[in-house]
Amino acid sequence: MFEESSKYILKEIEKVLTEDHKGQVEEVIDLIMKAEKIFVYGVGRSGLVAKGFAIRLVQLGMSVYFIGDIATPIVDDKSLVLAISSTGETMSAIQTANICRRVGANVVVITSRESSKLAHAGNVVFPLRTDTNEKSKKLAPLGTLFEDAAMILLDGIIAELMVRMDQDDKKMRSRHSIWV
Repeated sequence: MFEESSKYILKEIEKVLTEDHKGQVEEVIDLIMKAEKIFVYGVGRSGLVAKGFAIRLVQLGMSVYFIGDIATPIVDDKSLVLAISSTGETMSAIQTANICRRVGANVVVITSRESSKLAHAGNVVFPLRTDTNEKSKKLAPLGTLFEDAAMILLDGIIAELMVRMDQDDKKMRSRHSIWV
């Protein structure tokens, strides 16, 4: 089962990520590079993906915060907010996106459902269309395909940001939480 599941997950993620996302990737990178502060949000495993992305952005030298943490500053019109939700129906994510849009922040939504409430709350929507069928329920339950695809997508964005910001592994390592 392990090998079958691993192969299935890799194959499905490759299908999702080989869709043409170039325009959205460029738009997200542009927003990231222009933002004074970047905020990420997600619940459950989507939240873990958001936090993983936040860590890499910090290692690039950016000001990044997870919405809901105790020391998070206020979102304003110079901020970028990235909200991640497979279903796009997580109420706290929808409320967060709506509030952030009201104060003038750019809100990027990564979701598997372009018609979701969260997608409508964002001004940039990045769809990662993952299948939910009997095979995926058995080999990649719940939001596994979406979460894994989102993590790989965001790691690819980090690689592009490294090039554009003239960063390398050594520079990023110097900003690691435990300098190694």
